[in-house]
Amino acid sequence: MHQSRTLDVGMDVPTGSSAVAYVAKEHDAEVISLGTFGTRQCDSDTLMRKLQAQATHLVCVSEAGPCGSGLSRSLTKKDSGCWVVAPSFMPQKAGARVKTDRRDARQLARLMRSGDLPPVYVPALDDEAIRDLSRAREDTLRELKAATLRLKAFLLRHASRYTGRATWRPAPLRWLSEVVWPTPAQQIVFQAYVQTVTAQTERLGRLALEPTFKGLG
Repeated sequence: MHQSRTLDVGMDVPTGSSAVAYVAKEHDAEVISLGTFGTRQCDSDTLMRKLQAQATHLVCVSEAGPCGSGLSRSLTKKDSGCWVVAPSFMPQKAGARVKTDRRDARQLARLMRSGDLPPVYVPALDDEAIRDLSRAREDTLRELKAATLRLKAFLLRHASRYTGRATWRPAPLRWLSEVVWPTPAQQIVFQAYVQTVTAQTERLGRLALEPTFKGLG
């Protein structure tokens, strides 16, 4: 049994699999590829049992990405440390342009053993939740802005404009609901634009941050 082994977990998100490699702490130890594993909890448990049968201590490492933080939290709960590293901080060999999951896993294991991988912060689950909410709100704001610009451009092309305050308030909404266009095609397009703006506005309201922060306080 090896005293310590370093586990690298590289996750291939589109295929829902992880390429895994490990190496013992001894300088001349060979990097061994374990192949590909699924990303479900039962797959992770199977992988850890295989590795724990060969080592008394495991230090896992994964690249930051959609699955990196979740993997780290999952393995930490099972008393197996898991570092997350930024790909931009990984040393690159000159001329090494071909990337594969298996090659990345072996490289991570090798760099972990040599101490050349600075870890990044892994947010707690509550912190990750707030980040997700913030990202969703930013996405909605961008989509709302784009939808509003499309609606305004449509109105300008046809010399139709609201004479009051140009805000998404009850009065402008009533005006929009009363606009009738000369052709069915234009009416369909106009209603689609209005419905998109309305939907994004309602979505933004559901994503309000203030109640969520109060609930976590």
